[in-house]
Amino acid sequence: MSENQNHNALSARFRGYYPVVIDVETGGFNAATDGMLEIAAITVKMDHNGWLMPDQRLEFNVQPFEGANLDPAALAFTGINPADPERNAVTEYEALHAIFKMVRKGMKDADCKRAIIVAHNANFDHSFVMAAAARCGLKRNPFHPFATFDTAALSGLSLGQTILAKACIAAGIPFDSKQAHGAAYDTDRTSLLFCDIVNRWKKLGGWPPAAESNQ
Repeated sequence: MSENQNHNALSARFRGYYPVVIDVETGGFNAATDGMLEIAAITVKMDHNGWLMPDQRLEFNVQPFEGANLDPAALAFTGINPADPERNAVTEYEALHAIFKMVRKGMKDADCKRAIIVAHNANFDHSFVMAAAARCGLKRNPFHPFATFDTAALSGLSLGQTILAKACIAAGIPFDSKQAHGAAYDTDRTSLLFCDIVNRWKKLGGWPPAAESNQ
């Protein structure tokens, strides 16, 4: 493999990690006690020139696990009615099983070693995914147990903004506040933001690293 090809491979860009953009909407802030209500996941891919872009996606309305806490303030904030039959919600197991299957296939196709969650204020989403996976007994969890790529931090560095809506606007990505706080929309915007930041760094000459490109 040539130096140029290596730098333009997804497996080389993030040290073998396979980025997957995740957003969850929940019934509170405690991953151990509060119910997951929505989850969406978007994988990414690189073209032959090394530009990053969103790829495959899945989204689910989720049934809160038995005994889950649902904070009325959290439900009012998201506007989600967990009891609405038109949500066609699935169990945590069904949602995560499908997402993990998509991720494992993407990892294999991209020759990556492990998946890593990309999210805005990523510790929140990561904690809920990990807690739900443990609750469901899903043993083939492709995600790193603690590492994440946090677009709030990346946006603060590259765009001077940490709020998702403001970071998207600063990057020239349209953001509809009426659709915000839905997992599908927030994941879509976060995936575009993450790709923009990675590609922006490449445009500025930050990738490949100068020391490597001059070898």
